[in-house]
Amino acid sequence: MTIDEIIGFVDGLDGVLTLRPAPGDGTPEISWGDAFFYYAPDGTVPKTGQPFATVVTKDHPGDRASRLDRPGAFRVNIAAGKEETARRTGRRTGREPAAGADDTVIAHPVYAAAGWLAVVNPAERTAEDVRELLRTAHRSARTRYERRTRPAE
Repeated sequence: MTIDEIIGFVDGLDGVLTLRPAPGDGTPEISWGDAFFYYAPDGTVPKTGQPFATVVTKDHPGDRASRLDRPGAFRVNIAAGKEETARRTGRRTGREPAAGADDTVIAHPVYAAAGWLAVVNPAERTAEDVRELLRTAHRSARTRYERRTRPAE
């Protein structure tokens, strides 16, 4: 899977707002080249909450385990939920050792305890897992959005 394939897949889900920070748009340089996916059917970044998935293209401070300093390396991060993270990794909290393995679903090297999974350089082995996890994260984000925006009864 390429970054563009992931972005195209997520953009095909309903109500998705994709942010792609770039030079000159006021975003921090560290985020340039990355992608952030929100459930935002009105087209505006939600005031509360986080993206339901991201793609990062470089190591960030405190997050170097995936070795994204390699040419062409990237990581897709997905808010899978704590139960799914535990089911897929056998871990409930903490950091994933040696989180740089390519094309493997891993606990996010920093946000595993919050229920995030990740895949560095997803390819044939993980492509369907990535799509399934992205669909599930999207549905969860949509449910949270609808709960927040539902009129009080």
